[in-house]
Amino acid sequence: MSTQPSHPARDIALIAVFAGVTAALGLIPPIYLPISPAPITAQSLGPMLAGAILGGRRGGGSILLFMAMVALGLPLLSGGRGGIGVFFSPTVGFLVGFVVCAFVMGWATYRVGAPYSIWKGLIITLLGGLLLMYLFGISGMMVAGHLSLSQALLAQVVYLPGDLAKAVIAVLIAKGVHTAYPGLLPWRGRGEAAGQGEASVHDQAEAGAASVADRVR
Repeated sequence: MSTQPSHPARDIALIAVFAGVTAALGLIPPIYLPISPAPITAQSLGPMLAGAILGGRRGGGSILLFMAMVALGLPLLSGGRGGIGVFFSPTVGFLVGFVVCAFVMGWATYRVGAPYSIWKGLIITLLGGLLLMYLFGISGMMVAGHLSLSQALLAQVVYLPGDLAKAVIAVLIAKGVHTAYPGLLPWRGRGEAAGQGEASVHDQAEAGAASVADRVR
């Protein structure tokens, strides 16, 4: 049975790229509502994409890198927030949840393997993504925000429509990426045929690159 492909140089590049994607999503202004101490942001889409596309190790690593930069003081969170203080705020549960969700979603996605299924991907995103994120978010609001359980649960209601939309968007983007780059996901239960298929795609890519290089020369 195949495992998640490991190419150190490419892995580092992908981790950096998706840390950047998560940071870029923070440029969208947050929406603050009086019933919740945590704003509505687009940034939770980052961990969903990282997990669904990169897998547990690389996806979780990209969000860890992002959080490390935030802890160092870079204002990468939505609204220009950053610094170690954000990890003592009511949003700390969501920040921890980002990392856990990327790992869990990625592990489950790569466990299922190729070809990427929209329906399986959506189930993984809802259970390993949103549900876990909400559990951590509620815990953070209760501990750091001093909310009761009922208040923390009520606060999650405002996030639900947007988060469901982000889950669908993440799955559709992941489907497109895995269709275009089938080598990102390991094949499960496909035996030699899958390996030959991936090798064929790789060979075609190398042949195309060689052809372009020849034309340039």
